[in-house]
Amino acid sequence: MTGIGPGTRAVGIAESFGPDSTNSTLAGAVVRADRTVEAFEFGACTVGGTDATDAILDLWQRLDRPDVQWCLVAAVAPAWFNVLDLEAIQTAVDRPLVAVTGEERTAPLARTLAEEFEGPALHRRQELAATHPAPTQLSLGDGQVFVRAVGCSLAAASEAVRAFTHRRPGPEPLETAQAAARGARTLRDRVTGP
Repeated sequence: MTGIGPGTRAVGIAESFGPDSTNSTLAGAVVRADRTVEAFEFGACTVGGTDATDAILDLWQRLDRPDVQWCLVAAVAPAWFNVLDLEAIQTAVDRPLVAVTGEERTAPLARTLAEEFEGPALHRRQELAATHPAPTQLSLGDGQVFVRAVGCSLAAASEAVRAFTHRRPGPEPLETAQAAARGARTLRDRVTGP
C-alpha cells in the first residue's frame, strides 16, 4: 500500500448505548496498520442530542496523539441521530477523516430525520446531513462497507480502509473502538445504571 506502512496509525471512534440509555459511550482507539493497539480514550454524547461532534472533538483533544495520521468514525449519525459535522471534525483534527458504515439505510437520512424530528431540531440535523459526502461502496474481501471521505480523495480513503482491515468485517481501529465502547458502557451501566 502506497504511503501506509505497518506503523501508520489511525484513531477509530465508535459508540455504544443500550435501550434505556440517555447517554452513549464513545471510545477512541489508536491502532497501527500492523494491528498494534496503542491507546484508548472515552467520552459520551446524548442519545438523540446534538452534541456528538463536540464530544468527539473533546475525546480527540484528550487523546493527544499527534502521531495519528488518520481519523475513522463508525457512523455519521450516532446515538440515535446525533448527526456529526464531518467537516468540523476534519478541520479540527487536521487529518483525513473517513466515515465507515457497514450498511446504508434504505431511506435517505434526510427522510428518516423528517419522520423523527420537527422544527429547529430537524432543520439543524438536515443541514449537517446535507454536507456529508455521498457514501461509496467499498469491497473488503467477501464483505463490503460504505465510505465517506473528508479531507482526502476517495481513493486515499479506500486505501486506508483496506490497509487497516484484516480479518474483521471492518477496519481494526473501528472494530477495536466499538468493542471498547461496548465494554465501557456495560461497566458504566452496571455501576450507575443506564
